Amino acid sequence: MSLKDRIGDEIKAAMKARDKVRLETVRSIKKAILEKEISVRPQGQEELNETQEIELLTQLAKQRRDSIEQYTEAGRADLADREAQELAILEEYLPAQMSDAEIAAAVEAAIAKVGATSPKDMGKVMGPIMQELKGRADGKKIQEIVKEKLAG
Repeated sequence: MSLKDRIGDEIKAAMKARDKVRLETVRSIKKAILEKEISVRPQGQEELNETQEIELLTQLAKQRRDSIEQYTEAGRADLADREAQELAILEEYLPAQMSDAEIAAAVEAAIAKVGATSPKDMGKVMGPIMQELKGRADGKKIQEIVKEKLAG
């Protein structure tokens, strides 16, 4: 079942359950998918592939995390809570996130592979590791671990 079909089913279920937050979140995901599909049509592609869907969902989740951070700093706990609820719903559609230990192991392997020895080599490590862990780990967390490993 494609993500688009799954989202359609989720919209119906949320409407029946009268779950307003889930309904709005799932509708926003559907809207983002439709907009992305329109943007890829000139390249001859009718629907998004799985990689593009994961990239889109990751982007939406990142937007929610940033909003939570900004609302929390501004003292708007009500809005931060709403964004946190939406983020939880979004994460249901993303692949399982890797633990810090799994990320650290992948980073160590990437550092060994490219032969990085100092913080100056961070760019050499970040490109390949971001491609490898795309959708399965948060970019900020990966960056923190790479900095830590290259500094120490």
